[in-house]
Amino acid sequence: MSDPVQTTFEDRADDIASVEMLKKAKEDCIETCFDRYDTQKNHCKFGVEGTCCKICYMGPCRIHAKAPRGVCGADVDTIAARNFLREVTGGTASHSDHGRHVAHLLQEIAHGKETGYEIKDTEAVIEDAKLYGIETEGRDVKDILRELADIFIGDFTSQNETIRTIDLAPQKTRNTWAAHGILPQGVDKMCVEAMHRTHMGVDHDYKNLLMHAFRQSLSNGWGGSRIATMASDILFGTPRALRTEVNLGVLREDTVNIIVHGHEPTLSDMIAVAVKHQDIIDYAKTAGAEGVTVGGICCTANEILMRHGAPIVGNFLQQELALATGAVEMMIVDVQCIMPSLPTVAEHYHTKIVSTVPMAKTFGAQHFEFDEAHALDSAKTLVKQAIDGFKNRDKTAVNIPGKKETVIAGFSVREIKYMLGGTFRASFRPLNDAIIQNRIKGVVGIVGCNNPKFKTDWYTNTLVKELLRENVLVVETGCCAIASGKDGKLTPETALEYAGPGLREVCETVGMPPVLHMGSCVDNTRILQACTEIVKEGGLGDSIAGLPAVGVCPELMSEKAVSISCYCVASGIDVFIGHPFHITGSKNVYKFLTEDVKEMFNASMHFVDNPVEAAKGIIAVLDTKREKLGINKKYERKLLDQKDRREVA
Repeated sequence: MSDPVQTTFEDRADDIASVEMLKKAKEDCIETCFDRYDTQKNHCKFGVEGTCCKICYMGPCRIHAKAPRGVCGADVDTIAARNFLREVTGGTASHSDHGRHVAHLLQEIAHGKETGYEIKDTEAVIEDAKLYGIETEGRDVKDILRELADIFIGDFTSQNETIRTIDLAPQKTRNTWAAHGILPQGVDKMCVEAMHRTHMGVDHDYKNLLMHAFRQSLSNGWGGSRIATMASDILFGTPRALRTEVNLGVLREDTVNIIVHGHEPTLSDMIAVAVKHQDIIDYAKTAGAEGVTVGGICCTANEILMRHGAPIVGNFLQQELALATGAVEMMIVDVQCIMPSLPTVAEHYHTKIVSTVPMAKTFGAQHFEFDEAHALDSAKTLVKQAIDGFKNRDKTAVNIPGKKETVIAGFSVREIKYMLGGTFRASFRPLNDAIIQNRIKGVVGIVGCNNPKFKTDWYTNTLVKELLRENVLVVETGCCAIASGKDGKLTPETALEYAGPGLREVCETVGMPPVLHMGSCVDNTRILQACTEIVKEGGLGDSIAGLPAVGVCPELMSEKAVSISCYCVASGIDVFIGHPFHITGSKNVYKFLTEDVKEMFNASMHFVDNPVEAAKGIIAVLDTKREKLGINKKYERKLLDQKDRREVA
């Protein structure tokens, strides 16, 4: 792997604030994930290559030249494919269980159960209902929502029917899935079937196992995750463009600082609401603070950013560093990407770590049972506990980096259409035309986490600069979007300095950044939705597979990234990944994912550990797709005289 040698603090992170906190953590004798990475650097070769199997108790078995088969007779292809499918299962379960939670809350509201929530976006209810063919004319919104929410939940429990949400994809894309037998049934069934398939003595055909990985991933990207985004927009509001700030410098010395961290939007949204209430503001002032600052880490950060304009404290690898500022009264965590080291780090300061989900407890953290039926009261209880801790802050231990950047975010598909065409002509037509006319070469979605194997955010930041120069519009979600925010790339002014002439012209005309923050990692489905809108708009083929679009997962960390990569490839989008999955021990599995699937989906996986080389590969893919569409040519702008105008008319 060609990532920079990590010998200094500056080698570990691409932003000044993180470097400062790494130095402070060292001074405070705090062990971080970067230190632990150094102790784990010599990773098990069998694990890295996916050639160990511990599915049954005849093993564990390790496959190598002298032992080419496990005790049961499974070869390296079977073992690597089974391990890969189990990773896809973990990723699908994580994102889709998030979707189920929000959809279930929506269903409870629709069926009249008392909750602490109400529908924020009735327009989204109508829009989504029409996508499913639900009659809306003359009906009460609650009645429509009831039918819609039941469909959402049905996509998790469906046994023999293809999930309904898959129909939101373009017809030709669905035809491809049907032709290869990977149309998914219910999300729950797909996950259970995957675990059954990978049990000892069941499915041994590596191709069959990998095809189910694609099938299962579709139940995530075009099922559970898509539902999560739609349900969240209905419940909390569809994001609109807004301005906020990002990086550790958003924390304040004169306020109580609360960090929400994880992926569930229900509690974090209510925390963001609670701190604006006058009784909470007064309570904070009584404690000697000027108010309460709520910021986020990871995708909870993106959720409250997109809907409340709350500042982002940082992304995945900054969670321990945020505590090292000494200025955080409470970190409220829910599910996914929570490091179990947090309570140990918090012991050095006055910070409380509070877990809020029964299935996700952390040893050493205080557990608080969040009551969704009385959500605002629950949120206020937690906020007051944080305010009570303000008096315990050791001012001599506080060191908040001054570094923070402005961010323009909130780019839902609805908002992009509005920015492109206004209230009365909202559509993707201007974007399609810009791509056809070669002002924009294509669209690249950059998603996922960061990873201490790389200099933090280095891959993402380098790649974004390379792509903008080549007139590529970048859309981002999750921790990669936060990385670009910290690097100052989420403002319209970015286009003036970094974008090529065609992209710069479009961004100046519309007034938008060349890098669009589209939400949390589950909101990758907004990117799929945008691709579908581009296909519907016309002029760029009738399938997602034909679009000049590429996905990138630069510094993948979790199983979610494996599932995301699969559903993007199955949808016809080539995916560039910063380092290989645990499959390199099987030449056949590696070849299947990087070459063979190209014939099925017109897309494949590309493992490239250098962002400059990745950019070259991405441009080559975009050019190839443009050639097939017949649009890879320079368009000369022509000023029409009156005679020309009459001929056009």
